Amino acid sequence: MTIKLVRALGTSAIISVVAATSAWATECIAPANAGGGWDFTCRQIGKLLYDLDLVDSPVQVTNMAGAGGGLAFAHVVAERNNDEDLIVAASSATTTRLAQNAFGGATADQVRFVGAIGADPGVIVVAADSPFQTLGDMVEAIKADPGSVAFAGGSAAGGFDHMKPLQVLKAGGFTDIRKIKYIAVDGGADAITQTIGGFTQAMTGDMSEIVGFLKSGEVRALAVLTEERVPGFEQIPTAREQGFDVVAVNWRGLYVPKGISDEKFEEWGQKLQAVADSAEWKETMVANGLAPFTKVGGDFQGWIDGVIADTVELSKEIGVIQ
Repeated sequence: MTIKLVRALGTSAIISVVAATSAWATECIAPANAGGGWDFTCRQIGKLLYDLDLVDSPVQVTNMAGAGGGLAFAHVVAERNNDEDLIVAASSATTTRLAQNAFGGATADQVRFVGAIGADPGVIVVAADSPFQTLGDMVEAIKADPGSVAFAGGSAAGGFDHMKPLQVLKAGGFTDIRKIKYIAVDGGADAITQTIGGFTQAMTGDMSEIVGFLKSGEVRALAVLTEERVPGFEQIPTAREQGFDVVAVNWRGLYVPKGISDEKFEEWGQKLQAVADSAEWKETMVANGLAPFTKVGGDFQGWIDGVIADTVELSKEIGVIQ
């Protein structure tokens, strides 16, 4: 299936692009056009890999848009499975799509996820005048009347924003998640507008989407879905400290071909850790609204396996996949 996807979307064109970049020892594929999150990941991490002398020559960035990341994934699996000098930008969208079979039969175990070194934290937000003061207040209200709370989010039904409140509710002991109302709108700003206007009772999204609304006092964040409180937003409690063991962040990281050696996989993990530990990367995170979130090597791969399993389970429960 993956080979068919590559062929359908232009194998010869991809190979010509790759051949043209052979002067660089390391290549980072951004599975989208220039300017997006995956492009940012490749360019920023690639720059620091070279600036910190972790690679011998500048990292070549190749933009390979198509199928929401599926084209690049299929290309790596079918054409570059043993390429030890290839890294590929990834995020929570990558694992969500893999879990929901959105890459034409491709599965997450066809590559190796090497690490994440920053994240846009997930949040659950209500209007400033909402009666819900804590995440627990909201969960208890939904348990009592599942139709009483509707969430607005910027992803499609079954997407990452939709999954966040479902994870929280499951962690709180609510199992009939098909009864949860979710309204998909065009982006986080629209989702917040829906909530401020009283059309929905809550917004599910990312920290970067709510900063301006928090500063203006129009919304109140009930929880941030990180392991620890986010620097600069220490007033927002985590879901975990409120009794809901959920971490849901739009992480920024990399995967590598499955066929590379274990030694090379660990080496990439060490290089990514070095980037994460650098003052330059910390400055990049602050400048771009990212929160600390570092998992590399086998630790990250194990975490990804758990995330995908949870996403598959939730996706089946709400009918996104069979």
